[in-house]
Amino acid sequence: MPQLRDVLIDRPRVLFVGINPSLRSAQLGHHFAGRGNPFWRLLSAARIVPEPLTYEDDQKLVRYGLALTNLCSRATRSASELQRDEIQRGKAKLLRKIARVRPMVVAFVGATIYRYFADSPAEYGVGPKRQIIKGARIFVLPNPSGLNANFPGFKDKLVWFEQLREFAHLPSIDR
Repeated sequence: MPQLRDVLIDRPRVLFVGINPSLRSAQLGHHFAGRGNPFWRLLSAARIVPEPLTYEDDQKLVRYGLALTNLCSRATRSASELQRDEIQRGKAKLLRKIARVRPMVVAFVGATIYRYFADSPAEYGVGPKRQIIKGARIFVLPNPSGLNANFPGFKDKLVWFEQLREFAHLPSIDR
């Protein structure tokens, strides 16, 4: 199965970090390509991007000063299939990537991934964090998957994407 390409630019306003690609994303060669995954609709509804995008438009993020990568590159049916050693290798690689591209904000897409970086368990959960990683401010988004029981509906997730827009000082896009 081919590896999913990062969407990177130097000094992005936000670097979105997923835990790893789904099998469908790897198959199609685009991020957040799951049929029920609302990531792209959330970016548009939160007015982070000025136009509706789909997974096929993932490379367009750079036009808006945004970037996208994953902690681990191996596609799986579930993130629970990732091995501890590959997560640790992914963490080291991600820290180097953050230092290289120098994002203003790192937005972890899902609270689970942030646990590998949090200074303490008290910091788990979604929202802005006090922690700085390689000069970047941190924000944790809920996992956009429809399987996320803590944030089951679109509106439950949208609140956090809107807060990210404010946290990252992104201009609100009017349509």
